[in-house]
Formats: sequence, C-alpha cells, structure tokens
Amino acid sequence: MSPADRFRRLRRLRRPAIRRRVRAAVAEELLGTPRSLAVVCAFTAFMFAVGVGYYTPTADEVPVALWPLYADSAVAVALGGGVLASVASAVWRGGDITADTPTSRGLAYLHTFAFVWLVQFGLWPLVSLNLAFGEYVAAPDAWIYYWGVIGTHLLFVGLALLFPAFGRTTRGALAAALGLGVVNAVVDYWVGYHPPLLYEPGLGLAAATLVIAVGSVALASRSFRRLDPE
Repeated sequence: MSPADRFRRLRRLRRPAIRRRVRAAVAEELLGTPRSLAVVCAFTAFMFAVGVGYYTPTADEVPVALWPLYADSAVAVALGGGVLASVASAVWRGGDITADTPTSRGLAYLHTFAFVWLVQFGLWPLVSLNLAFGEYVAAPDAWIYYWGVIGTHLLFVGLALLFPAFGRTTRGALAAALGLGVVNAVVDYWVGYHPPLLYEPGLGLAAATLVIAVGSVALASRSFRRLDPE
C-alpha cells in the first residue's frame, strides 16, 4: 500500500459514520462475547485493586466524604466497571453489544461520567509525572511509578473509547460531568487533597487538570450519540 493510500484511509476516519463502524467493530471484538468481556472485566478489577492500594495509605488524611474525589483513578475504573456490568446481560444472551445494550437516562449519566473520568485521569499522569520527570525516572521503582502508571492509565483511555459504541449521553450528563471536573480540581489544588505525588503541585498542574477535564467532556459530547436526539 502506497503512502497516498494510507493517507486516504486515515482521512476517512474523520467521517463520523466511519468512526462509529470502527468503534463498533472493536467493541464487539473486545466486549461482544462472554469470554472476552470476562477478560476485560478481570483486568479492570485488577486495575481497581491496584488503584485502591495506591490511595489507601494516605486515605486517612482525607475526609471520608471526599474520598471519591481524592481516589480519582480508582473511582474512574470503578465507573468503567459499572459500564461493563451494564452490557453483561446483553452479551450473555448473545446479543449485539451495539444494538441490544439497554439505554436509559441513568445509564447515559453512567456512560458519560465513566468516559470523562477515565479519559481525564488516563491522560492526567502524562502531565503530572512529566512535570517532575527526573524525580520519577530516578526513583528506585521507576518502572512502576513512571512507566507502569503511564501505561496502565493510557489503558483507561482505550477502555473509555469503547463506550460510545453502545452508550448514550445527554446535555445534563455532560454538564454534570464538567461541573464534577471543576469541583475535583478545586478539591485537589485549592483544598489540597490531590493524589500522592513526589512534589508539591502548583498552578501549572491545576490549570492542566482543568484543561484535560474540559477536553474530556468535549470529546464525550462529540463521541456519544444523544439519548434524546435534538
């Protein structure tokens, strides 16, 4: 295949209909059978356990009511697990994941929150860890605390990008997700309950977190079909 042909194929991915078909095919491959869904669920459960283990040693320094905002990565994975649970019945019956997955207003909020939270905190380590790149790569366990964290968090994004194949969103869900992202940034950087880092974050990380939050909501708005088409 010539470079020109490859470029033309990539350009076709800019069409929403093409992107939907590609996303549906990937979702069907990874989530469309009980066995493949079980594998993804098992790996999601593993990532959740790792996240809980990361936040547990410092959780007693944070008010219990703020734990969902403090342990943001673990919560993102838990929301993703909730989305996977919502498609399990359709997959178990042998249905088409893109056509037979149930939809409702409550599920639209779950799909939207999970997508935004997974994308936001899947990308967040790319900024937060690289702001202190030297400290993280020089740490004794750099293969875990730098490469491992970035690698697993990018998988958050990959998981989230499957959800628009069968999920829906609403204006209310998008607005609520954006508001939650702003509240999370306030709790992290103004109140001071940010995730454990090897340095004290400043204005740069706070601003980047807000930008990522807004971008994640914008991506959700573009990726999901509306529950109530306008």
